[in-house]
Amino acid sequence: MPHIEFYRHNISESDINSAIKVLRGVFLSTGKIVDDFEKKLARYLGCQYAVGTTSCTGAMHLALMAFGVGSGDEVITTPLTFVATSNAIFHTGAKPVFVDIEPATGNMDADLIEKAITKRTKAILPVHLYGQMVDMKKIRKIADKYKLKVIEDAAHCVEGNRDGVRPGQLGDAACFSFYATKNITCCEGGAIALNDEQTAKTLKKMRLQGLEQSAYERYEKKFSSPDMTIDGWKYNMNNLQASLLVGQLDRIEKFWQRRQEICRRYEKAFKNIPALNFPKTLPGVKNARWSFTIWVNPSQKNEIQEKLKKKGIPTTNQWSLPVHLMTFYRKKYSYKPGDFPNAEAISKRTITLPLYPKLKNQEIDFIIKNVLEILL
Repeated sequence: MPHIEFYRHNISESDINSAIKVLRGVFLSTGKIVDDFEKKLARYLGCQYAVGTTSCTGAMHLALMAFGVGSGDEVITTPLTFVATSNAIFHTGAKPVFVDIEPATGNMDADLIEKAITKRTKAILPVHLYGQMVDMKKIRKIADKYKLKVIEDAAHCVEGNRDGVRPGQLGDAACFSFYATKNITCCEGGAIALNDEQTAKTLKKMRLQGLEQSAYERYEKKFSSPDMTIDGWKYNMNNLQASLLVGQLDRIEKFWQRRQEICRRYEKAFKNIPALNFPKTLPGVKNARWSFTIWVNPSQKNEIQEKLKKKGIPTTNQWSLPVHLMTFYRKKYSYKPGDFPNAEAISKRTITLPLYPKLKNQEIDFIIKNVLEILL
């Protein structure tokens, strides 16, 4: 019986050597390596600017604040996401307002957005779930009609594309995660991609407590006492994080190709199985393939996972409780079961299978074989 891990990162010896070079150098915090990574990421995404942060949560919080979202405002988002999406909204003082999802993809249903808009709505925060982009063209039209900002939660979607559009190209900003299990990683980290120069400059100040100059700028240029000119937080990416990421960007499409191959093997094997379904990748979409989930009968879910575990196949429950039913949000805003039935239905059915480039073909076959034996 093979030993299968749920996830393995893609940090290479060259990435480790880059980190060692930083550790042996003078400057560890936000400096030239961060700047190099930001420029390289922006080029890859087809955006003009990128701003490195400590996490995607911090990136979303900064972006919302930079666009003026604050106390008393509302931001429309999805309940089928990691709680960080809603937390970033809540921490600005605004209220997360949920709309239900598409049953076929798990993504926010753009057709429901207009009904959720009120006089307090300031922004839309869509999530590109599992790595598949939402309909950004439709969301951009709605946002323009009501003069709203669009901040994309692209934590799963660095490589994504839909109808020729990449994350950050139609939104006012797109926020990314480089957490330990993401497609490129520095353990913890994030970034904001955008196309407005002044906002990018503002974000770089905001991530450093609102200071006019970073420590690196004071180190490299004529020293001056730092002045705080705007509100800010401690959200700056450091050189060590950037040193691990910059080389992975060179290999990101190779990583994606392997994950695409694995997902297609899963999809071919699980196609037309009555007791199993999975999110559908729509036409015109390049799915970033962050994770592969199967949707099963809720009454069998725990049993299936236990049987897979006994076979040495680890799985996880991604968003087994939608955000609106989490205790904090339920108490805060009086959400209740039945408010967003599609999101609730998927959350009860989801099992996430291993997906990473280092997964071997025989391991994939072993996973498929055991899932089918349990279900058939």
